[in-house]
Amino acid sequence: MPVSENRFKTAIKSGKPQIGLWLDMGEAIAAEIAGTSGFDWLVIDGEHGPNDLRSIIEQLRALSSSPAEPVVRVPVGDTWIIKQMLDAGARTLLVPMVDSAEQARELVRAIHYPPHGIRGVGAAVARASAFNTIDDYAETAAEGLCLLVQVETRAAIADLDNILAVEGVDGVFIGPADLAADLGYLGRMDAPEVQEVIENAITKIVSAGKAAGILTFNETFNRRYLELGATFVAVGADVFEFATALRNLSARYKVGSSSTNSPAKGY
Repeated sequence: MPVSENRFKTAIKSGKPQIGLWLDMGEAIAAEIAGTSGFDWLVIDGEHGPNDLRSIIEQLRALSSSPAEPVVRVPVGDTWIIKQMLDAGARTLLVPMVDSAEQARELVRAIHYPPHGIRGVGAAVARASAFNTIDDYAETAAEGLCLLVQVETRAAIADLDNILAVEGVDGVFIGPADLAADLGYLGRMDAPEVQEVIENAITKIVSAGKAAGILTFNETFNRRYLELGATFVAVGADVFEFATALRNLSARYKVGSSSTNSPAKGY
């Protein structure tokens, strides 16, 4: 029983655009529904969503038969968290707040077994190896793993060239809300100064032969980023879409009410 293909990794390496959605409800049923909706990738959010290891595993199970590839965003790039998520069966990791090439290199080491890295060996008792039914899991695991690092501060932008040179980083994701805040435009990622930094970063990432990614709730921005060559673009979040749909439905039946479907502040 071989390690199955990571469709998301294959797609972004070939330059095929992947449209995604954030999962922040922390519920398997919400993930399962999202998995039927036609998105290419779905982010199980361990940074800002109400998730822990067990809820993430339940969502991975819910998406096991979905054509959408699950991506797990860890809350922080600590080695022990990465080890747990990989053993739990996560194959694509999104790591927030990566400010330097040194951090990126340590993350690459964290996802690989020795001698190429420092990942602890214990998948034989874990979901990642289908509970030891993938005989050569340790030898072949790297083929199916995908590492995405988030660039979302001035420091990260300043070291972007060096981050892009790190072998083993499959994609660089721009965090627009945090980047805008660090640039002095909290809640204003639409500021021209912020957009200039984002567009320049996407161009640089693509020119370096890496996959570029981003999340916004603004369709105009998203289409612009795709034109610039961004490969993995998330266009919404389950919480926002659910809340907007319910508010619009309620408003249609209430006199004097108006629907609200404007993008969430900061995205």
